[in-house]
Amino acid sequence: MSHPSALPQDASPVIAKGVDEEPLASNQREPANRLGLLISVICALYTAFHIFVMNAYPLETWTYRMLHLSGGLVIGFLAYSALVQKLHTEEGMAPPRGLVELAVLGLAALGVGYGFAMVAFAWGGWWLAGVVAPAPFVLQSHGLPLVAGTALAVVAGWIWSPRDRSRVYLGDWLLCLASITVAGYILFVVGGLRLRAGTSLAQPADLYAALAGVILILELTRRLTGLALVVIVGVFIAYSFLGPWLPGFLAHRGYEAKRFFTYIFTDQGILGDPIAVSSTYIILFIVFAAFLQASKVGDYFVNFAFACAGQTRGGPAKVAVFASGLMGMINGTSAGNVVSTGSLTIPLMKKVGYSPKSAAAIEATASSGGQILPPIMGAGAFIMAEVTGIPYTDIVIAAIIPAVLYFISVYFMVDLQALKLNMKGLPRAELPKFNVLVRQVYLFLPIIILIYTLFAGYSVIRAGTLGMAAAAMVSWLTPFKMGPKQVFQALDIGAKMSVQMVAVCAAAGIIVGVIALTGVGARFSALLLSIADQSQLLAMFFAMCIAIILGMGMPTTAAYAVAAAVVAPGLVQLGVPVLVAHFFVFYYAVMSAITPPVALAAYAGAALAGSDPMKTSVEAFKMGLAAFIVPFMFFSSHELLMQGEWADIAHVFVSAMLGMFLLSAAVIGYFFGRIGLLPRAMLLGAALAMVDGGWLTDGIGLAVAAGLFVWQRKMVTPASLSRGSVD
Repeated sequence: MSHPSALPQDASPVIAKGVDEEPLASNQREPANRLGLLISVICALYTAFHIFVMNAYPLETWTYRMLHLSGGLVIGFLAYSALVQKLHTEEGMAPPRGLVELAVLGLAALGVGYGFAMVAFAWGGWWLAGVVAPAPFVLQSHGLPLVAGTALAVVAGWIWSPRDRSRVYLGDWLLCLASITVAGYILFVVGGLRLRAGTSLAQPADLYAALAGVILILELTRRLTGLALVVIVGVFIAYSFLGPWLPGFLAHRGYEAKRFFTYIFTDQGILGDPIAVSSTYIILFIVFAAFLQASKVGDYFVNFAFACAGQTRGGPAKVAVFASGLMGMINGTSAGNVVSTGSLTIPLMKKVGYSPKSAAAIEATASSGGQILPPIMGAGAFIMAEVTGIPYTDIVIAAIIPAVLYFISVYFMVDLQALKLNMKGLPRAELPKFNVLVRQVYLFLPIIILIYTLFAGYSVIRAGTLGMAAAAMVSWLTPFKMGPKQVFQALDIGAKMSVQMVAVCAAAGIIVGVIALTGVGARFSALLLSIADQSQLLAMFFAMCIAIILGMGMPTTAAYAVAAAVVAPGLVQLGVPVLVAHFFVFYYAVMSAITPPVALAAYAGAALAGSDPMKTSVEAFKMGLAAFIVPFMFFSSHELLMQGEWADIAHVFVSAMLGMFLLSAAVIGYFFGRIGLLPRAMLLGAALAMVDGGWLTDGIGLAVAAGLFVWQRKMVTPASLSRGSVD
């Protein structure tokens, strides 16, 4: 579906149209008419509820997080089917249901309906008659039918869910009702649940409500992110029960179901830090991105990038580095950003000479890098602030140099590859005119206002809200003025975009809860300490591997939340500063999106480019190699995180920049001309020598680079030197 650009058609050629719009997922519904309007109204109310509570009427913590989770589950089950969807059916009629399906749905409806009725009766007695303690059977009898009905509705969806995008399956309506029932029970007994959850005093009804909630979370996570995260969560849940039979440091005493599931549904688990951040900062900035999308500001960002760099050698690839990084910073999903901006940049990269594999890899690498780009960092900065207690502004300042090193490295690789293959840019006649676009530079105001307010001492919530307002206001200076209809559209889009993060953060909360309950994080810390007795560098390498493995197949938010619980405490015990330790694991959690064999961002790019997924992931790994080295750089030189004197910071920054250039030249195989394997290995060694940040290692790296430069000048022929010269 095409959309007009933020530029008048007669003023300038247009390249970017609707680049920041979320494409429909394969199992996403697209209901029309009254049903579509009903779902849109629910979504808009969900988003408006969050904005109102965050800015005007704060709620009690558990209540707010539970409503956030329950609302996300309802929207998720309405918007996403259990099975892949097809286009609208020609006859527009639902296929007849068989007797088995009717029986299963009937039993599911009885179970969920009874559970809902009991919880509703309890709330009604409280609201209408002031009865705070209903008859025992009311809350004690609802749980088992609720769990059974929920499980049957899930299974029915797996088997009989229709493949028509325009309808919502009856089983999914039941799952929505089950989500409301779970929230209703937990909020009704929240006072007592705080005291008894995770102990022998927990009630069977607590267990069943929590178990039903876990089933709902895992099913929605499966629909939104696939099986990878569900399998990982399942492994952690099984670990809680299998502890007595496990060997070595993995062994623990094991937990009964009642204690485990009630503990998981507390602020130590599902309602803990990931959902705390999801219900505040993440949804706020997703809605900010939705306002930018509704006002077509995202199109302007990409068109501006093409106007600046589209005509340079390998221009579309350089645009991808800039535009995909910027959009990835805001929307917080690597694979999703690849699909949205990559649908434009990948074909254009192929047009100027990049192979499908390289085009997909560059897009995946840039989109993943958006997660480490301040000030938003794809919500990573907010989670880090929540987990560590370090002020958000300190985290953003610390992230500047590593992000610059990453993107300058990718830029060097793109430029050197274009130079090596003698690529050209796009013709100037096909690009947006810079002198036209520069007159609309005020469209950057929402980002500028956001950054200014964040550093002027405003709260993150207030800054994000002002950014939304700014996006709506600047739209009045464009052909796409945001009125009530467009604001409603932005609120609707924001809720649908945030559902994945709700499910992912809830699933990550289960893992975090298991780690806290079983103490496996402390055991990993002890393991790291024992390895560090032999070599601290080996311990850091081991920590890197764990962070990457934990993040494979998981969205960035969940990957970091889990790595922060398992790996970061061990690094802190090694004597690594808290900020450095968390940045270390955060980088590798982010880069798991382009790390073979499970590289979600690279796979998404490969699907668009028509390239081999595994070869694309290997290429993306090479392109993003800087992100695998930079954490070791700021581990050995804390100045890269703005820690220390300005002179020392400047020294390590300059040496690191040179190291990134040498690294890029080694990966691409071009250093003032084509180079073979031995010079590439020497350049890689020179780049790694500059990791330490010391004067001696910097001198060694520069000496090797200078030697190779002289060798290149003497050994190549004048003809090849002319072809390889830098413009």
